[in-house]
Formats: sequence, structure tokens, C-alpha cells
Amino acid sequence: MEITETNSKDTSNKVNRIAYAAFVILAAYFLIMGDLSSFCIQFGIALVFDPFNAKVSWKDRPRYQRLWMIIHLVILLSAFITLIFGS
Repeated sequence: MEITETNSKDTSNKVNRIAYAAFVILAAYFLIMGDLSSFCIQFGIALVFDPFNAKVSWKDRPRYQRLWMIIHLVILLSAFITLIFGS
């Protein structure tokens, strides 16, 4: 039996979305609990799991996907700077 490439792409994309959502939810939990360092770690790891189609290059992605990832990165960097320079 031959496995098609389409099925493997769909499975990979689904796994990435689930992992991305899980790490974002875990990060939100740590943020609510007041643990900013764990929030930064989990929120940063979430970026590894691209919730959109990873096969599409950055310039070919729709604007909302690029904006989503940039906002995610800005939130992460803001939390990291707060962690380093905050009181």
C-alpha cells in the first residue's frame, strides 16, 4: 500500500496545530499563575510548531498569518524584556 504525500502533509499540519495550541494554553496558564519565566519558555516553544502550512514560504503566506506570527513574537520579546529588566 502506498502512502500519499497529501496525507502526510495533513497529518503534520494537524500535529503542529495541536502542539502550538497546547503550548500557548500552557503558557497562558503560567502567565495567569504569575510565572513569567515559564510563560516565556512555553510561549517561545510554541513558535517552533508553525500552526499554518510550514511548506509555504514566508513571502507567499497570507498577511493574517504573517501578522499572527509577528504579534506572537512581539508578545514573547516583550515578556522576555520584562523578565530581564522588570522589578
